[in-house]
Amino acid sequence: MDLETIVKKLNLKVRCAEGYLKKTVSGGYTGDLLSDVMAKSHEGDIWITRQIHLNIVAVASLKDHAGIILVNSFEPAKDTLEKAIQENIPIMVSEMSAFELSGRIFQLLNTKE
Repeated sequence: MDLETIVKKLNLKVRCAEGYLKKTVSGGYTGDLLSDVMAKSHEGDIWITRQIHLNIVAVASLKDHAGIILVNSFEPAKDTLEKAIQENIPIMVSEMSAFELSGRIFQLLNTKE
């Protein structure tokens, strides 16, 4: 499933890198501890977090994530958006909690259409 489909189905607000929503999402990872995300997430994952600082872009770039979703309506910091644009990493915002959003994305990725 591509990122654009997830954005539409879950009514996510895209904050940057709109031109990269055709990336394939192969899985997901939910977490706020950067070292844990670096150790356990995978290429193609969509990363769900409440962190808004610049370092999330570095981790997503290092792990080649499909994108980052910020939960609970948290907005990315200005320097975070600037770096994400440079790295072509979509950042989206959801009103949902990490728990709810993770479950919804899991269902989308594991539903045969």
